[in-house]
Amino acid sequence: MGRKVRKYLLGLVGVSLALAGTAWAAQLSAETKECVECHKEQMPGLVTQWETSSHWNSGVGCYECHRAEPGEPDAMDHNGWTVAIIVSPKDCGRCHSKEAAEQEASHHAEAGNILNSKDALLGQTVAGEPAVAVGCRQCHGSIVQTNPDGTLSQSTWPNTGIGRVNPDGSKGTCSACHTRHRFSKAQARKPDVCGKCHLGPDHPQKEVYEESKHGILFRAFEDELNMDNPKWVAGEDYFDAPTCATCHMSATPNQPVTHDVGARLSWNLRAPVSTRTKDWEKKLANMKDVCTACHGAQFVDGFYKQFDDFVDLYNTKFAIPAKEIRSLLIQEGVITKANFDDQIDWMYWTLWHHAGRRGRHGAAMSGPDYAFWNGIYDVAKIFYTEFLPEAKRACEKAGKPELYQRILSKYIENDPRHEWYVKGFDPKRVEAIRKYYQERYNQKVE
Repeated sequence: MGRKVRKYLLGLVGVSLALAGTAWAAQLSAETKECVECHKEQMPGLVTQWETSSHWNSGVGCYECHRAEPGEPDAMDHNGWTVAIIVSPKDCGRCHSKEAAEQEASHHAEAGNILNSKDALLGQTVAGEPAVAVGCRQCHGSIVQTNPDGTLSQSTWPNTGIGRVNPDGSKGTCSACHTRHRFSKAQARKPDVCGKCHLGPDHPQKEVYEESKHGILFRAFEDELNMDNPKWVAGEDYFDAPTCATCHMSATPNQPVTHDVGARLSWNLRAPVSTRTKDWEKKLANMKDVCTACHGAQFVDGFYKQFDDFVDLYNTKFAIPAKEIRSLLIQEGVITKANFDDQIDWMYWTLWHHAGRRGRHGAAMSGPDYAFWNGIYDVAKIFYTEFLPEAKRACEKAGKPELYQRILSKYIENDPRHEWYVKGFDPKRVEAIRKYYQERYNQKVE
C-alpha cells in the first residue's frame, strides 16, 4: 500500500472519529457540556478518561452523575450548579439498579462495620487515629462527614473504602472497583483491583492468587483473555485463566453476573472459627458451577473435600480449643475481659486473625505455601510454643495451677492429634523418617 493511500485512509478514519465524537457530543446535556468546557482546562486527564468510557458513549456526563438536590447533606454550590462530590451507589443505582441492589446486599457494603470492631480498637488505640485514616479506612471505608457548605471534611475524605458510609446514607462505593472516570469493566476484572485491600499478613488473597496456578496462567496469557468483552463468560470468551472476578462475580453459562461477592462463598474464612455461610449449599453449587468451566466434576469435588478437611483441622485442632481456653481464663479471672491488655490476647489474635486466615485462604485458593508454611505451621507454632505456655504461666501467676491441668486434660491430652506435644515424637516414626532420607537421598539425618 502506497504512502498516499495510507495517508488518505488514515484521514478518513480521523474524519469518521471526529464525526462520531461530534455525534456523541450532541447527545450530552447542556449542563455536562458546560462542565466539560471548564474541566477540560482544569482537569484534562479526568475528562480524557471519561471520553474513553462507556458513559461518554451513552451520553452520560458530569452532571448526570454529580447533580444534587438542595438540602442534601453534601449538596454544594459549584459555579452556580448544585452538585455533590461523591457519586454514591444510590446515585449509580439510578441507571444500574440491579448492580446497586446486589452491592448493597453484599459483605462489601458492610465492610465499614470494622469501625466498631476489635480491629478499630487495635488501630485507634495501639496505632493512632492518623494511621487508621490512611490505613484501615482506605479499604473498609470511613463515615464521610460534611461541612456546613456541603463540602467534605478532610478528616474523612478522600476515601474509596468499599464499605464507605456516604452522606446520603448509602454504603460503599462503586469506584473502589470501577475506578473513576473510565469505569472500565476490563480494569475491574483484573486481580490488581482486588489487591488494593485483599493482601497482607491477615488477608493475603492477592499473594495466594499469584502463587496459585490460576495466577501463573493469568500472567502468562493476560493479553488473550478478552477482558473488555461485554459478557465475559469463562469457557466462551476466554479459556486460559480465571481472575478474582471470574470466581466471585462474573457470569457463567448458567449464572448471571453478580455484584454480591458472597454469593458463591460457602465458608466464612475471616472469623476466629470458620462456620458455614447462610444458604451455603446453594453458594457452593454456584462456585462449583464456575469451576466446571475448566475442571471436571471429579477434580472439583476432590478439591472441595481437601479444602473442607483443612478448615475442619484448623477449627477443631487449634481454633476452637484456643478460643475456649481464652474464654475459660477470662471466666476464672486469670486474665481480664478487655482486649489486648494481656499477652495471651495478642497471641490469640495473631493465631486466628493472621496465621489462621492465611492458612484458610491458602487452602481455598490453591496456594500451598500459604496453606502450610505461612498458615497452619504458624498457627501450630503460636499454639504450642506461645499460647499454651502463656496460659500455663498466667494460671500459675494467678495461683491456679490446677486450672492449666484442666485445660491440658480437656483440650490436649485426650486428643490424639496433640499426643506428640505431651509425649514427644514417636521414636519409631522418627527412625522411619531417618531411614527414608538415608535410602532416598543418601542423606544422613541428625
